[in-house]
Amino acid sequence: MSNFLNNLNVALVGPIPPPAGGMANQTRKLRQFLQQENCTCQMVATNAPYRPAWAEKLPGVRAIFRLFPYLFALHRACKSADIMHIMANSGWSWHLFAAPAILIARWNKVPVMVNYRGGYAEAFFQQSWFWVNKTLSKAQGVIVPSPFLQDVFAKWQVDAGVVPNVLDTQLFCFQPKSKISDTPHIMVARNLEEIYDVPTAIHAFAIILQQFPDAQLSIAGSGPELDKLQQLTQQLGLTEKVTFTGRLTVEEMAKLYHSADLSINPSVVDNTPNSVIESLACGTPVVTTNVGGIPKLVSDQHDALLIDPAQPQIMADAAIKILSDNDLRQRLIDNGQQTTEKFHWQNVKQLLSQYYQAAINGDGK
Repeated sequence: MSNFLNNLNVALVGPIPPPAGGMANQTRKLRQFLQQENCTCQMVATNAPYRPAWAEKLPGVRAIFRLFPYLFALHRACKSADIMHIMANSGWSWHLFAAPAILIARWNKVPVMVNYRGGYAEAFFQQSWFWVNKTLSKAQGVIVPSPFLQDVFAKWQVDAGVVPNVLDTQLFCFQPKSKISDTPHIMVARNLEEIYDVPTAIHAFAIILQQFPDAQLSIAGSGPELDKLQQLTQQLGLTEKVTFTGRLTVEEMAKLYHSADLSINPSVVDNTPNSVIESLACGTPVVTTNVGGIPKLVSDQHDALLIDPAQPQIMADAAIKILSDNDLRQRLIDNGQQTTEKFHWQNVKQLLSQYYQAAINGDGK
């Protein structure tokens, strides 16, 4: 079945770095892995640079300067594509990018695979399902990265297949860690946005310092909450203990995971966070909230510690538990390695091949 990708021509539609967000990184990785299978992968970027460049400075109309080249690129890709793979998301991203791509592929008689992702899917569908379904129903297949999103689609009578996010195992690979020292390095790898609730992680870190006064916290990401978060660290007297790294490259992220003793995911809305998967793959224990699709990704006390969101004390207690109990820590690390196997390309490839073949042969939707 995996040989089906050989000589296949895929039009891959989605965002690409920069900026290096989760969806953009997944698009980039998928393209790389498809090309390794001798698959022609035409990239149609939804976030291509504005042309001319000065159009970016024109709020309100700049979208037009991106939209028309995007539509033209879709038509051009359809001329030789065997299938169009669309990385889709909620909100205006669906209406501006995914819906037009589906319609253009349908016009050109190219089968469509919609790869839907995003923690806001249920709320978005409740508000806009009539319009979403008008275009989604024209796709030959729908795949999602988690059972959580599969359940969301099932509520709307759509049979979505699960194809996990692909993990770059050369970068995000296991490295044995020595026993926890008295100077643990803790990290948060989420963008600085409200839905990721980084303030709770900072408050939890202040509590952790009471038991591990020499601990350090690295916060990897960028976003509109940076100033507020920096002010919070100052108010709590943590300026010398907390480092805001800014947005890192994937290579820099891998180094950070390998250097950290613990990874904290404080999000209040989530699906299948790559930061949790990458942490486990690198052998870095995880404390994460139990929101969205996370309980379908990891299990409490098995490969991570799961907690309720917006609870700094509970988050700190869970972190201290891992940092103080080497047996627990090693069990989480060992089980985490097993959890991440499903995200290896060899496993993802076989699933993706099956769904591609069904769509192309007309066995999908």
